[in-house]
Amino acid sequence: MKKYKRGFTGKTILIGFALSITLSACTPVDPSLMTSGGVFDPYEATNRKNHEFNRAVDRALLRPVGKGYASVIPGDIQTSIGNFGDNLSEPSMAVNHMLQADMKGLSVNFYRFLINSTLGMAGLFDVAAEFGVNKDDTDFGETLHVWGAPEGAYVELPLLGPSNERDAVGKVVDLFTDPLSNVIPSPEKYYGTAARVAAKVGDRGRYSDTVDSVLYDSADSYSQTRLIFTQKRRFELGGGGSDTYSDPYSDPYSDPYGDPYAE
Repeated sequence: MKKYKRGFTGKTILIGFALSITLSACTPVDPSLMTSGGVFDPYEATNRKNHEFNRAVDRALLRPVGKGYASVIPGDIQTSIGNFGDNLSEPSMAVNHMLQADMKGLSVNFYRFLINSTLGMAGLFDVAAEFGVNKDDTDFGETLHVWGAPEGAYVELPLLGPSNERDAVGKVVDLFTDPLSNVIPSPEKYYGTAARVAAKVGDRGRYSDTVDSVLYDSADSYSQTRLIFTQKRRFELGGGGSDTYSDPYSDPYSDPYGDPYAE
């Protein structure tokens, strides 16, 4: 019990610290540094260097591995691997829905985790979706958004790719707020992460033409990536809270790498 209390207190302090850091450390917006697409990018020089590094890693590793993975691994197995990783993410998303006071989202996460962990054979099959209960993804970046934290400046992180100051803080906090990390021993607790990485590699192969057109065929792949990420993230957040955004769509798009404004 004492160990649980220390862990809970530590995570509570971490969450409060993350909120205070996000609210205080986000770079003040300078209108002169806003792009034509409405993205605040005061760190463009550094971001471009990181972008070139990420492109080099993609060209040398992710692109060929992703294409090979997508061509060798059958589609239904790829789907099961992705389902397994998604299922182990449900408790972490439940924590964020609780912090957002979103009881509907919390109940969806709980139901999906319960059903898919049992009837879905440890999450290999998305039985909950067949019952009409679809994923309700969230993360601590969205939690900070709901709490009123601004998105801050655009940043491109080495290996992790495009983000913003608020989501970068959220990525760190999400590492420490997964309930399963306290109950699943090593190395089993890393299986979900491995499955999610494999699913991302598979996505790189599955959407290879779309990604290649952005990274290697566009006149300025950095600007294109920056715009697509920001539009997609604002669309995911629904345009509420502290970010002004007008959603031109009625249905979500399925391609995780697609441009939401592309015709």
